[in-house]
Formats: sequence, structure tokens, C-alpha cells
Amino acid sequence: MTIGERLKMARTMNGFSQRELASRAGVTATAISKYERGAMVPSSGVLLKLSSALGVRVEYLMRPDTYPIHLTVPAFRSAHMNEKEEGIVKEKTREWLERYLEVEDLFDLEQQDRSSIPLGYPIRVSDIREVEQVAVKLRQEWGLGNHPIESLTDLLEEKGIKVGAISAPASFDALAFWYDDTTPVIIIREGVPGDRQRFSIAHELGHLMVEPSQDLDKERVAHRFAGAFLVPEEVARAELGASRQRLDLFELHLLKHQYGMSIQAWVHRAKDLGIIPEREYHRIFDHFDTMGWRSCEPGDQIPPEEPRRMKRLIMRAYAEDVISASRASELLGKSIPDFCQTEEERHGGFPIEMCD
Repeated sequence: MTIGERLKMARTMNGFSQRELASRAGVTATAISKYERGAMVPSSGVLLKLSSALGVRVEYLMRPDTYPIHLTVPAFRSAHMNEKEEGIVKEKTREWLERYLEVEDLFDLEQQDRSSIPLGYPIRVSDIREVEQVAVKLRQEWGLGNHPIESLTDLLEEKGIKVGAISAPASFDALAFWYDDTTPVIIIREGVPGDRQRFSIAHELGHLMVEPSQDLDKERVAHRFAGAFLVPEEVARAELGASRQRLDLFELHLLKHQYGMSIQAWVHRAKDLGIIPEREYHRIFDHFDTMGWRSCEPGDQIPPEEPRRMKRLIMRAYAEDVISASRASELLGKSIPDFCQTEEERHGGFPIEMCD
């Protein structure tokens, strides 16, 4: 990948037009166009200005194209992103995955991780009810039984699915795709409540593990898989009963914290399984609309999960002197002081040795 292609990628990640980037970097829009087309190469001084305007390190703009990444029709969970927002998400995903692959290459881990992906997936279904069976089958193959899943991100990373979190427009929740036809990838948006985040992850897992027939709606199938994977039918009936006329919100709030699935998802689950009638389903959602609870439910929140595998590998490489502090910063996607500040806030001021 040339400097010009890197420049365009970083500009797209930021949602800048060529004219806006030119203004921020103190150069002309014509120059930006020439840089991106490879008709002109920016000087070292201009590179510094561009990297500062784009919020990336100079090393990023000069990084070789070790892993050419093509996103093959990712499945988005979003509220209708526009073209600009979709471009931001795709380029941030591409850049994150590129760093992830470089980190794995430090330890030659790729082949080891592929072996843990279940064989035979995605499974084709022709009826929405078959999705329940796929979710149960996957839980059995992964040895989960009917127990609540404590950390969905830890589970998926353990099973060879790459999970990443990016800063993205509010219209985006998550996406999933297969990289190189062999490696499943799920990307989530940072800053989302934990219950909503977990459902988005499970929803995208559904896109990866289920192949619906043409007459089935893909989003409805993924939604059904998410509910069934987080709370299998047997569990839902044991917790709620075989048939209910009314559900109590505090009861659902307690179940939310036990299983990491939102109140609204529990209501959907109860309707899908025929535990509650349509009128109760609509009563609860009408109440949520009235109270403004659809995007953030009442009560204490479930903290968002944190994909940790990539970060652990970088810390391991740095601790073993496999990489320098500068290289660690490049792979982290942020300066070490910024990384340390974020981690200390997240982990209660825990001392970060690499900041000393």
C-alpha cells in the first residue's frame, strides 16, 4: 500500500473530505488529491502535518502493505448508516484487523487459532425455528451447557473469532465478516451499554454461524440466534414459566444481570417462544417508548465487555523485548501515554509498567 493509499484510508476513517483535510493540515486540496493518486509524494514536514491532522502516527502512513485486507460483504447491525459513515467503519475495521494480524505474526499464532473454529458452519436453515437448534448445537460443541456466558468476547476470542472495538458513528452497532474465507471477525462500537453490546455480538455471531435460505430475513434470523445463544429455550421457560400473561420489569432486570441480556431482548425472547401474548409484548415496548428507555434501559447498567486478546499479545511482545515502545504504540493504535491513561481509568488506577 502506498503512502497515498494510506492517506486516503486515514482520511476516510476520520470522515474528512480532501478539502477539509487540506485545511486542517495547512496544504492545498490539490496537493491532497495528488498525494492520494500517487502523483506527488509529501515531504517529511508535510507528513508530520498530515499525521497530526488525521490523528495517526507517521509510521502508520508509511506502513508496508503486509496484509492486504478486503472486506467481503460485511453484515452490519446498524440504524441505516449513510455512505460516509459506512466508509468510516470499513476503514477503521480494515486498519484494526491489519494491526491484529501483525501482532499475531509476532508469535506465529494464526494456524493455532484457526483449529478452534467449529467445523460445518455456517449451517443452512430454511425455517426460523431451526435457528434455535443451531444455537443449542454451537453451545454444546463449545461445552457451554445452559449456563450464563460470563464474557462473550473472551469466549469468542478463545474460539478463534477475532473481536475488536472501534470508535464509530452512533448509527453503527456491530459488523461481522470472514477474512480470507477462513477467519471470522466481529467488530463492535465502543461506548455501548454491556447488554446491548453483548446482543450485538451474539447477533453478528448468528450471521457467521447460520446461512438462511433466500425466503428468510437475514436480520430476523441473526436476531433469533442471538436470543437463543444467550438464553436457550429451556432456560427461558425455566426462568419465565411455560406461559405468562404479564411480565414484571424488575424480574426481567434481575434476569438481565444474570444472563447479560437486556430487558427488551428478554421480552422479544418470550414472544418468540410463545410464552407471552402479543398484547403483553406491545404493552411493555409501548411503555419503554413512553419512558425513553429503548436506547438505555433503567436501573444499574451492565458494563461493556472489552476485547483483550490483541492487547495481551502486545503487552507480551513488549515485555519480552520482541517489540520496542514505538512499535507497541503503532500496534496499539495510540501513543503509550494515551494507552496508559485509558487503562488506568478502566482498571482502577492499576500501575502500567510500560508507562514508567
